Amino acid sequence: MPDQVVTPAKAVEKKKLVLVAEDDAFYGNVFKTKLAKEGYDVVVAVNGKKALELAAERVPDLMLLDLVMPVMDGFETLQSVKADEKLKNVPVIILSNLGQDSDVEKAKKLGAKDYFVKSNVSIQKVVEIVKANL
Repeated sequence: MPDQVVTPAKAVEKKKLVLVAEDDAFYGNVFKTKLAKEGYDVVVAVNGKKALELAAERVPDLMLLDLVMPVMDGFETLQSVKADEKLKNVPVIILSNLGQDSDVEKAKKLGAKDYFVKSNVSIQKVVEIVKANL
């Protein structure tokens, strides 16, 4: 059977989905563009409620979560994710402008895998964080 085509396993492998919950359009676009260039499927939600809706449609492999968002903030979103049977094992990385120790502590208690202050982390570092957690 010389005309049989063998597809490498890597080619059929589904892209990892990163859900970015970020109300700032600039940050959302930058994260989406950079992560897509790295080969990830990326969806951006502008608030926590939308993030939960998108996660219900397709469970993400990782979530980047801002804390200060309209409709439903990141703390409420994180709490909902960790309480959901389908989503509770999704690693959630906080990317926020809130840098108080109390915010970091609260997010970690709620189940965040890691916490970064947006102004202190480069886009390349965000890519490295995503790769390290997938």
